[in-house]
Amino acid sequence: MRPRTLGPVEVVVDSPRTPILSNGALAMLIFVLAEVMLFAGLISAFSIIRASALVWPPLGQPRLPLEETAINTAALLLSGVVLAYAHRAFRRRPAQALRPLWIAIALGAFFVVFQGIEWVALVGQGLTLTSSVLGSFFYLIVGLHGLHAVAALFGLIYAARRLQRRWFGPGPLVAASIFWYFVVLLWPFLYLRVYL
Repeated sequence: MRPRTLGPVEVVVDSPRTPILSNGALAMLIFVLAEVMLFAGLISAFSIIRASALVWPPLGQPRLPLEETAINTAALLLSGVVLAYAHRAFRRRPAQALRPLWIAIALGAFFVVFQGIEWVALVGQGLTLTSSVLGSFFYLIVGLHGLHAVAALFGLIYAARRLQRRWFGPGPLVAASIFWYFVVLLWPFLYLRVYL
């Protein structure tokens, strides 16, 4: 028996589709959701400890610097606004996004450095990881947020460097921005819960 020929095979090619999110942006969103759960657990534990304390802050511990940290909070929130402006500029002309992107990075770096200065002052006043429950939770929660801020800044710097060298699609900026917006939007909740 000889095999029969069926004739030419018709190949159907789907039209190219544009993804809603890049792989990097989707991965960052999943990571951010996991981080939201982490911080929710930490804030819940802190709230339970604080509510069960007879005196807060614990005796012999300094009060957290509300006014100075409010200024720092404003700088962080402003960095988020400037980054949103950088996104808008990127859609029009990518090169126009570079200046606002570096301004957002500078404001974020100001936030991180100011937090470090605040920590040094608090340690000098006797607030340490082992001095009280307040110290333990403060450095754990605020320190973890600071670590996230530093990592997000490196992501934004990476995106800015790629944009300077013209090796750029929107993917790195979008992924780094999602992480930075998480850092920016989380901070007011931490400030209100931990500092006040």
